[in-house]
Amino acid sequence: MPENTTAATEDDHVYLSLVEATPGPEGEGRWAYGTGFADPLLGVDTALPDGLDGADLAAYCLMLGDDALILAQRLIEWCTRAPELEEEVALANLGLDLLGQARLLLTRAGQADGTGRTEDDLAYRREEHEFRNVRLVETGNGDFAYSIARLLLFSTARGALYEALSAHPDPVLAAVAARGVKELAYHREYATAWTLRLGDGTPYSARRMQAGLDAVWPLLEELFTAHSAELRAGGADPATLREPVLRSLGAVLAEAGLSVPEVAPLATVLGRGGRDGVHTEALGPLLAELQVVARAHPGATW
Repeated sequence: MPENTTAATEDDHVYLSLVEATPGPEGEGRWAYGTGFADPLLGVDTALPDGLDGADLAAYCLMLGDDALILAQRLIEWCTRAPELEEEVALANLGLDLLGQARLLLTRAGQADGTGRTEDDLAYRREEHEFRNVRLVETGNGDFAYSIARLLLFSTARGALYEALSAHPDPVLAAVAARGVKELAYHREYATAWTLRLGDGTPYSARRMQAGLDAVWPLLEELFTAHSAELRAGGADPATLREPVLRSLGAVLAEAGLSVPEVAPLATVLGRGGRDGVHTEALGPLLAELQVVARAHPGATW
């Protein structure tokens, strides 16, 4: 995510904006681990702060890391399938941003709980019920409008959360969140541009965009539902973010000529959702593809 993002114009081209990125530590470093990438943890004290329970911090980092990891996998699935080549590049780039966040958060989880588990251990060697991501990020991509609707909801809500977490007492989580705010601002800008383009386009494109919003909206509420572990870990209460996030989303939809869906939230199973390891049937196949190489060649490095 560039730190000097400017407003998009009709002449902007996603691919050109990537290849013209300024290299080096002062450049935009939009790729998660590519040219110009600046380590957000450079100089950060990684010692566990006094008064913060390591198990609770690990659980919280795992939740946030799983959200980022699973949505990254979904975005990467658009490679070779997006409407245009530059959209494949853009979506892959967004996925790399999220993958970078996931790597840092999963590593922090393994440090904080004292187990020493690595990011690979947590990404590739857990079963479906051990993942703690919200269900919004795991559902299948659907059509392009559905994926844009999901990205708009997630980036808006997660950007607001990361703003709050940039002052978290754990300096590692605070640094990851501060970096993530900038990345998610670009993600939201990208999703907003496509929401406006589709919503204010043809009657057909508007119908597809509205259908995508209607389908993902029931999954939004889980992002505002606090889990006890995140509150104990000093995380921001996501319930306090509901109104500002909904106002922000409502403004985008109004500009696009779309309606805020009036649908009930997706029900939990006995009061438990993704944060408790209760997922939709879509997560299993996603993990099978994500983990297949690591499980087939345990201990391999490349």
